[in-house]
Amino acid sequence: MAFARGKRSLAISDRSGQAFPYMEMVTEWNGSFVHISEYEPKHPQLEPKPRGADPQGLQNARPARTEPSVARVLTLNPLIAEAGSSTILVYEDNHERTTGDVVCFRNGEGLFGILTSDINDSNGHTITVLNTTTYSWTATNNANASGRLGGGEISAGPVNLTP
Repeated sequence: MAFARGKRSLAISDRSGQAFPYMEMVTEWNGSFVHISEYEPKHPQLEPKPRGADPQGLQNARPARTEPSVARVLTLNPLIAEAGSSTILVYEDNHERTTGDVVCFRNGEGLFGILTSDINDSNGHTITVLNTTTYSWTATNNANASGRLGGGEISAGPVNLTP
């Protein structure tokens, strides 16, 4: 079957219902037969481009880790002894320790009857927190005078340090 070329024919637009020359008519993506002035291309959001899965693994990923415990260097002579008492006060700014923690001092120097070996006991000392900057522990002997001790290179930390 043969069709006419439609040089002088008119066609009715599916969109507006108006008559237009047949040769100026086009078919839209949805099948509507419309004039070229009424043509609307398919919106890109109707057929989004396929995308692969989002990559979620990293090539050189490392798991989160817990920071190891370290000793903190204290200020000059941070220990305070009072004559006739075995309670030693420790000044450590923002120590974040709690009562019952075991603290081990290293490189402490004894004075006023408090022994160096007692300060630097490798088993540590159980502490009682007084405030955010001060806590106390009990020495084996009573101090024979009041004052500050400990030296300039004393540090406080956990009993077992992670290398």
